Amino acid sequence: MGSRSWVRVALVLYVISLQTEAKRLPWHFHQGEDHDWSTINGMEQDSADSLSSSWSHRFQSSGQKPVAKVYPRPVQEPALSQSKQTLQEPKKQSSWKYPQMPEKPTRPDVPFVPKVPVPANSVAVRCGEANVLVEVDQDFFGTGQLIEPADIRLGDCSMTSDDLSSHVLVFDSELHRCGSRFQMTEDELVYTFTLVYVPKALGATSIVRTNGATVHIECRYPRVQNVSSDDIRPTWVPYAATKVDEEDLVSSLRLMTDDWRFERATNTHYLGDLLHIEASVIQFNHVPLRVFVHSCVATAVPDMNASPRYSFVENHGCLVDAKLTGSRSRFLPRAQNDKLRFELEAFRFAQEHGDNIFITCQLVATAASTVPNHKACSFSNDQWASSDGMDEMCACCDSTCGTGEVAAGQWKSEASFGPIKVNDPS
Repeated sequence: MGSRSWVRVALVLYVISLQTEAKRLPWHFHQGEDHDWSTINGMEQDSADSLSSSWSHRFQSSGQKPVAKVYPRPVQEPALSQSKQTLQEPKKQSSWKYPQMPEKPTRPDVPFVPKVPVPANSVAVRCGEANVLVEVDQDFFGTGQLIEPADIRLGDCSMTSDDLSSHVLVFDSELHRCGSRFQMTEDELVYTFTLVYVPKALGATSIVRTNGATVHIECRYPRVQNVSSDDIRPTWVPYAATKVDEEDLVSSLRLMTDDWRFERATNTHYLGDLLHIEASVIQFNHVPLRVFVHSCVATAVPDMNASPRYSFVENHGCLVDAKLTGSRSRFLPRAQNDKLRFELEAFRFAQEHGDNIFITCQLVATAASTVPNHKACSFSNDQWASSDGMDEMCACCDSTCGTGEVAAGQWKSEASFGPIKVNDPS
């Protein structure tokens, strides 16, 4: 047998011997067992040396050398020991809970109705034949807090007297004073006043504890019979003396709203505004009449002859303001015989004369069935035009239109209103 054959036989025997010895070695262990690894390592070394010595002896006796020195290793690494863990019960039950969301309040079934203050019965009015008497309780709002006499006015008038024992403030005024407004209806003459309360700051503070208030006061007079007072009804002077006992005529000159439906509640305007003015005549026991504006002047005081004085309708019915100043002033086309409307662009006098203007006009009434010899002419586009469509009547406006005398059955009147306050828009 050759040398190579002996080597193969030796290797086979060596492997069989290793398997047999591995079964007998103490370091052949099972997973999960605890071992003394220092002892096992020593045993490994002793077993290896013994095995090596045994095989060397065998090969020496057979005349062959062992192939190599073998150091067996454990088949599996020892597993780490695991300690058993137990959960402990909490010593005390926790009382903490998640917070609850706040509940949204629900609307009550009955709707909330705010309390409305009830006006106190603190103003008394007595309308006389030519004056008005207004009594105001100082406990104006019925709250027990007395108002200051200086904080309340009737139009532009202060109180005339007071009763300290009963805390009553007294205003006594003529019907055409204290900023009153006059209005005529088919059945009544109406004078309207405004009682205004404007509280001032208390003491040295900058606060107030009451609201301001406005009270409208009216004095109404029936128009069944003639009224003797010129302040209530303007007096018509007929050209024909034979008509004075037969005719009952009333004229008016009013500042109107922009739509011409009502009399304007305030007389305040701004430069550039148009004043809407209506002249009218109401007759009783008479045939229908047509009214004309004969002339108009504006003054800074309620006197048509005062200075400064501006004449904007002249020459018996020619509205010259547009020609003199280039304004938009004009007569409107006539819609009713007994009314004549015109627009006047707002103006005011030099600053030293204040912001107020008063307007006084001469009016003429004629029978609507007759051909009038009076006119209402406006200047526009470098020419004159009539509000009644008879432009030929305006041909004399650039010269002299005669004396303006009228025949029998025609009447003239003077009417005025004011003050009109014209402010600067800036």
